[in-house]
This record gives sequence, C-alpha cells and structure tokens, in this order.
Amino acid sequence: MANKHLKIGLVLDTSLDPTDGVQQYVIAVGEWLRSQGHEVHYLVGQTEHRDLPNIHSLSRNISVQFNGNRTTIPLFASHKKIRQVLQKHKFDVLHVQTPHHPLLAQRLILAADPNTAVIGTFHIAAYSGMVTAGNRVLGWWLRPSLKRFDQIVSVSDAAADFARRTFGIDTEVVPNTFDYKRFHAAKPLSKYQGKTVNILFLNRLVPRKGCQLLLEAAAQLAADPSMPAFRVIICGKGPAAPKLQKFIKRHRLEDTVEMVGFVSEADKPRYYASANVAVFPSSGGESFGIVLLEAMASGRAAVLAGDNPGYHSVMVPRPELLFDPTDSQELAHLLGKYIRSSKLRRLAADWGEEYAQDFDLPIVGKQLVKIYTEALRKRRQT
Repeated sequence: MANKHLKIGLVLDTSLDPTDGVQQYVIAVGEWLRSQGHEVHYLVGQTEHRDLPNIHSLSRNISVQFNGNRTTIPLFASHKKIRQVLQKHKFDVLHVQTPHHPLLAQRLILAADPNTAVIGTFHIAAYSGMVTAGNRVLGWWLRPSLKRFDQIVSVSDAAADFARRTFGIDTEVVPNTFDYKRFHAAKPLSKYQGKTVNILFLNRLVPRKGCQLLLEAAAQLAADPSMPAFRVIICGKGPAAPKLQKFIKRHRLEDTVEMVGFVSEADKPRYYASANVAVFPSSGGESFGIVLLEAMASGRAAVLAGDNPGYHSVMVPRPELLFDPTDSQELAHLLGKYIRSSKLRRLAADWGEEYAQDFDLPIVGKQLVKIYTEALRKRRQT
C-alpha cells in the first residue's frame, strides 16, 4: 500500500479563503500531495475565493472572535450534502484539522465509510483561560468523533500539551510545514536596498501579535543618537492599525516606520527577503510559528521571536533569539544588538536558512503519507 495513490479529503470547518496559518497548512499539504499523484479534495466551510480544484463547500459560515483572532465557524451542514460527497468519492483518508466543529467535521467523520482512515492534526494552543475552558467543553461535545480517529498528531509540543489538557488525548508531534523553495528563491524589493537596516513585522494587526511592543522598542532605539540608521516595515492589516498609526505620529516615527498594509501571499516572500531582521513579538496563542520559518528560509534575515510556547518550540536550538513579549525594553536591547552588528545578523540568518529546511514540504509530507498508509493498513488489515 506504500506506493498506492490515495484519495484524500482534507477537512477544515472554517473557510479556506483567508491566508491564516491553518489555511496555509491545508493548501500546502494538499498541493504537495497532489504533486505526488494523490487525488486531493478540500472538504471545507463556506469558501468562495480559492482557485483550487476539488473544493467542496459544505456549509455557510459566520464570523466569530476566537483565541485572539477573527475566524469563522460553520452553521448546520446538511446530512444530504455530506452523504453525497462521501458516497461519490469514497475517500481512503479524511485528514481533519482539529479542534473541529460538531456541525461539520464531526458529521463528516461519523458518516465516513468504515474503510476510510481518519487522521487529525491538532493546531492550536490557548491564548487565555477562557479558551482552555471552552476547549474542554468542545472536547466533551466531540467525544463521538474523537473515538473514530485512527491517529491524531499535533503541530508542536505546545499544541500537543493543549490537546492533552483539554481533549484528554495523547498526540505525536508532526511539525507544521511550508514550501521552503518558494521563500528561499525570493528576491529583495529594490526600494529596501541600501545601508539602512530593515526591521520587518509581517502579521495581523491584532493586540496579541505584538506590533505595539515593536513600535515601543523602535521609539526607544530611535531616541539613541548612536544607533545606526534603521527602518521598521509593518506589513499586515487589522483592527489595531489606527492605534498603531497614532503611536507612530505621537512619537514622531513617521521617518522610521512604514506601514505597508496587507501583503499578498505572492508578495510575502519578497518582503521577507528584504528584511535584515524579522521580529515576531506575539504574546501567546501560537501553536507553532510558521512565519518564523518563512522568514528564515530567505537566508537574509535574523529572526527574533516572542517567548510564547508555540514560538519557543520552533526556536529551541537558539533561545538567545527569544525575548519577553511583554517587555519593550528587553526587545529594544536585543534588537539594538542586531541593528549594530552585521556579523550577528549574518550568523543568525545562516543558521535559520539551514534549520528551516527541516520543515520543508517533502520532509513533513512524507511523514503524513506514512501515517495515512499505516492507518489504512491497520483499518483494512492488508
């Protein structure tokens, strides 16, 4: 069975339209599996703007606030539509992104053919006690479908710990993944070339992602007349943008900070390639930290990260690149060292360029296929 091409349904309760981490994981894994000859279908919530083959939008979705983010959850998915998809395609594997929802993914799982292997990937770590409590309740609600999984993996130790504490399940860690070559091959943007040190923030502009902390550190550094010339490039959009703009104006940082706004997936690699230092000051709620690896893959940026459990799991080999995501003075001190020293930047960038290769799609994808085939072998006893 190891060489057999499989029919795989990737299950995601929310919309596939956003460019958030779980959506990127699903698409990256799905398209890599397709490149290996497997037939891939996306069984998702309300999705309208993704130009991908075999998308099955199985429910309407509503927008909610969850774990410090804005996301969507499915409304009632009809049994008829679910049955039609499952009967027509007869999947070998359903690969479910979890925590999943009772009104969509759980219905798919419970309606799956007994010969279909069900694999889960657990993606989240808690941002608050309320999220932890809510996830415990969700775990109780999902008990019928949790019994049907052949195996559940987590994207990091932080996610595995959260799965254990809230769902009561033990999971193997199979790390998050990305297309290393796409980021490694990117060319810098010409407008950011020169002697000025480019400090990049690329993420959603919501409080927990920490852009405010970076601006506070930048204000401290800008007040030091001995500091070499640097530029802070803020990429992203979100509800915190007006507050950040007011801070920039109040602290007279208009010549130091550039707010770019939303950056498309196509342009994102070039922004990473233009950075000398990439800073990710998230205070929590991160299960992994794929953005850290994307920035590392350019081979040009030293990557500094807030010391939350998800980012810590990525940065374990180089803890000196972590900082307290509640302390702007600590970030200013660390960032100042890397602004002043091209040697430090080069050493960190060289390390990251090599380290990020361990998370490339062919490496992690092969681990997933091995899990699929072993689960199928056990389920079908072949």
